Amino acid sequence: QVQLVDSGGDSVQAGGSLSLSCVSSGYTVTDYWMGWFRQAPGKEREGVASISGDGRTFYANSVKDRFTISRDDDKKTLHLQMNRLQPEDTATYYCAAAPAAFGPQSYCTGGLCYRNDGRPIGYWGQGTQVTVSS
Repeated sequence: QVQLVDSGGDSVQAGGSLSLSCVSSGYTVTDYWMGWFRQAPGKEREGVASISGDGRTFYANSVKDRFTISRDDDKKTLHLQMNRLQPEDTATYYCAAAPAAFGPQSYCTGGLCYRNDGRPIGYWGQGTQVTVSS
């Protein structure tokens, strides 16, 4: 049974940093794509960053050069280091996993986001709130 538990959200001032974590279980991390999505109030969920099973990373343009996604295979933990945070980064952040490719350009609608093959991303963390004040 695949489980994802994300944590690390907090309230920070603009320009600050946060590190999110997602502990996974129930699958082999190197066989899965993992990533982070975020959802602000009144907006669709959107992709932030993803990492393939073999470690390739992908970023949304809005976070490139500020955020870093990484994975600790031994601890089965996904990380998102967020630097130079801005008020527009305020959202609930969700960890996601799937046995097929997805990325920050994944299509999301109605609370669902889709893999590159068109099937829904099936595994999600419960979400962690990031609030950035100006």
